[in-house]
Amino acid sequence: MKTVEVKKGQILQHAGDTGSLVYEVVSGLLRSYTIDQKGKEHIFMFAPEGWIIADAVQTNEPCEFFIEALEDSTIIIRDKDLGQATSNIQAIAKRMLVLQRRVIMLMSYSGLQRYEHFIRTYPDLTQRVPQRMIASYLGITPEALSKAKGDKIRSSS
Repeated sequence: MKTVEVKKGQILQHAGDTGSLVYEVVSGLLRSYTIDQKGKEHIFMFAPEGWIIADAVQTNEPCEFFIEALEDSTIIIRDKDLGQATSNIQAIAKRMLVLQRRVIMLMSYSGLQRYEHFIRTYPDLTQRVPQRMIASYLGITPEALSKAKGDKIRSSS
């Protein structure tokens, strides 16, 4: 386990790397994403302060995600050692709950409901993350995100 400073734009893990690690965000913001065969990015998760982010593959398997710093960040890097993981069980449980709710959201929510879910999950990220990344995370186009945001404004007036 070690604490490191990373710069905005730094890639901590590339898809295809082996030896995936666990990153705990002390300050700043990370994201995990994949790139499909057409070259399109798909954001899997954001990790602001107090969150952990990792690739769930086995230690000797190739990673599926890129993990990137979206802001200058301070992170704790951990091996995928269960002994260390249990020391931060709340962060792990939070990550599992967010991912569970995200799968349900992607299967059944409208664009407006997806955006509202994003705001509840990441209340301060709308000012820290570009709209195209939020749309990617939600699995909708940037145009659909603009419409959902407009619908939200109209529904709260």
